[in-house]
Amino acid sequence: MDMRIGEVAKRAGVSVPTLHFYEEKGLIYSSRNQSNQRRYDRQILRRIAVIKAAQNVGLTLQEISEALGHLPKHKAPKREEWEQLAKTWHQALEEKIAHLKNLQTQLGSCIQCGCLSLEKCALYNPEDSRGIKKPGAKLVLPQSIES
Repeated sequence: MDMRIGEVAKRAGVSVPTLHFYEEKGLIYSSRNQSNQRRYDRQILRRIAVIKAAQNVGLTLQEISEALGHLPKHKAPKREEWEQLAKTWHQALEEKIAHLKNLQTQLGSCIQCGCLSLEKCALYNPEDSRGIKKPGAKLVLPQSIES
């Protein structure tokens, strides 16, 4: 059964522009009828629910897009495919949690220190990565350090 975009938006609890955005990003897919109006298969509701759930736990649209790229586009994924997706996202969330715990620990030491040194602050300038080459503060995350 094909659904009009307004029906999908209402049932999924998202706006029509959100559906347009998801489609533009390749997260969802539609077909067109003879009048060139978008039509969605009912399975799209499950896909949108997964997108919204993933966003709610902090995954980026890029992470969601990459994961959904391995699933069928025009039919509902099998249980095994959803389970694999969940395992992948579980690992990504574990890594984010570890990163946030590390930041939490650094924040505590920074508050106790009280210096908030713009040159050597572990939060503002991790591992003083830029202070080695140039004086002054440079906000650079460790994974984006330039050579």
